[in-house]
Amino acid sequence: MNLKLSTLSILFFLLSLLFLLLLTRFESSLTGLSLTAERILSLLLLVVPALAGIVFGVLSILRKESRRWLGVLGTLLNALFALFHLFLLSFAG
Repeated sequence: MNLKLSTLSILFFLLSLLFLLLLTRFESSLTGLSLTAERILSLLLLVVPALAGIVFGVLSILRKESRRWLGVLGTLLNALFALFHLFLLSFAG
């Protein structure tokens, strides 16, 4: 199965959204964690997949794949998602 890089970028955005939904759903079970552990967990589950999505989106644009708009869309969505959560994590606590 040969996935295009733009499709991988969108899939990483959807993965980040899934992790956001799961973290929101099971937030009450994370009350025993320290604030630093919660920040690291949020960083690993929300920001890192979005950064990978940005990389795949930019690579898709640079390789001039057939559906270029999908690479641009994936890059923008992942960048906004990562920047928003980095902003939240910088002020959390």
